[in-house]
Amino acid sequence: MNLHKITQQYLTTFPGDFSGNPMQRQTPKVLFATTEIVGFQNPEIIIFNEKLSEEIGLGKIESDEDLKFINAEAIPKNIKTYATAYAGHQFGNWAGQLGDGRAIFAGEIENTDGKKTEIQWKGAGATPYSRHADGRAVLRSSVREYLISEAIYHLGIPTTRALSLSLTGEYVVRDIMYDGNPAYEKGAVMMRTAESFLRFGHFELLAAQNEIDTLRQLTDFTIKNYFPEIDGDSEDKYLLLFKEISRRTADLMVEWYRVGFVHGVMNTDNMSVLGLTIDYGPFSFVDEYDLNFTPNTTDLPGRRYAFGNQGKIAQWNLWQLANALYPLIKDEKKLEEILNEFPDYFWKKHDEMWAKKLGFSEILEGDEIFFSDMQKVLGDLKADHTLFFNRLEELENNADLKTLFGDIFYTDPNDNQWVSFEQIIKKYLTRLEKNTISKAEFRKLMSGTNPKFILRNYLLFECIEELNKGKKDLLNKILLALENPYEELFPEFSQKRPSKYDGQTGCSMLSCSS
Repeated sequence: MNLHKITQQYLTTFPGDFSGNPMQRQTPKVLFATTEIVGFQNPEIIIFNEKLSEEIGLGKIESDEDLKFINAEAIPKNIKTYATAYAGHQFGNWAGQLGDGRAIFAGEIENTDGKKTEIQWKGAGATPYSRHADGRAVLRSSVREYLISEAIYHLGIPTTRALSLSLTGEYVVRDIMYDGNPAYEKGAVMMRTAESFLRFGHFELLAAQNEIDTLRQLTDFTIKNYFPEIDGDSEDKYLLLFKEISRRTADLMVEWYRVGFVHGVMNTDNMSVLGLTIDYGPFSFVDEYDLNFTPNTTDLPGRRYAFGNQGKIAQWNLWQLANALYPLIKDEKKLEEILNEFPDYFWKKHDEMWAKKLGFSEILEGDEIFFSDMQKVLGDLKADHTLFFNRLEELENNADLKTLFGDIFYTDPNDNQWVSFEQIIKKYLTRLEKNTISKAEFRKLMSGTNPKFILRNYLLFECIEELNKGKKDLLNKILLALENPYEELFPEFSQKRPSKYDGQTGCSMLSCSS
């Protein structure tokens, strides 16, 4: 591995706390604090993403030193580890200073094309931002994050990525449902990567502390390193940055809706300024189509972060980022213009996405109403989101709908519901006749938009159960499937959630515990 090429520009660019003291505390006027990794005694690597490691310029594991680095056991002397400080709004309330409580940065690596990638461990020990926690992670949550970040990547959606997953050799106490029943679980550490882990909350922290010079420094740094399309000498550069972040955020939300992904905890500290899916906690893909579904027990009963709310929550979060950037922009009207443009842009992209899912060559008058009508029918009948669109690709005129679609519902439709379903399918077939592309072309459009494989929570549950017993067969199968989500490699994965998992802890609802 090219460990000697890892650099830490964050440490040499911004004000920081270099004491190395891991005691949880406030760290005013700094953007990071140096902190040490645990140095696990008996770690065991489970997965190493060698292809990703080669792509980012890190390379293969070739020595004991490399393996110790991956496992958070020991690091070379040239690497100074650190955690970053940020703030945020959690469930709509200002939470003040937060920061990397379980993440510790190694720095960034540059590949042969000159692209830099940040590398960090998650679960490698306490930092000043751990908020009275231990900085550890458990196998359960680490497996979930490793697999979902790679699944989202292969679905073609911007995301952080997973480099490795290891057992730490420790046991960690966690209360999985926050119900007063803590238990020991296997400890784990993973390495994850991103072009940048910068969040809305990094900017919110500096604005809240009135550290305007550092806020300007961070914003200039962001433009220079991650938004080359913006002229760094432009008078409107900060406004242009906010507009681009808004666009990327809207695009990300549309992609989540395309595949039925629910983040579960869209706090501002979990929002990437690069438009990446970041910080996978109690996430889920929707099984039965339900705009009111949330996978997060902490989000009950309000369901702030429910599936159908993700677009408007993204806009709310952008309002908070606008407030943070206001000291640099100082033009309330122009910021409001960008924020008010968000819904129009989002819904335009959303409808274009739905047209592709249905195989329409273009959006015609009345399509928006049809999209809403179809969503209502899918919700009323509790249809499996993924399976419905997969079966729709197979639909022919005069098809027996009960034979084709009969096994995709989570409750047995009554006669009236079947009539509603038959009517919406009839309207769909009539609308297809207005297509300006061939049948083969619209089927290709659908198959490239609608995944055959999604990483369902019940599969993750089964995978974690097996890993806790030392088995990897299902893990390896899932890894292959998620790398090819638009193909049906394993027909047994193309089924709705088995009824035995209805209401099962870890399958439908999860807490933020990790």
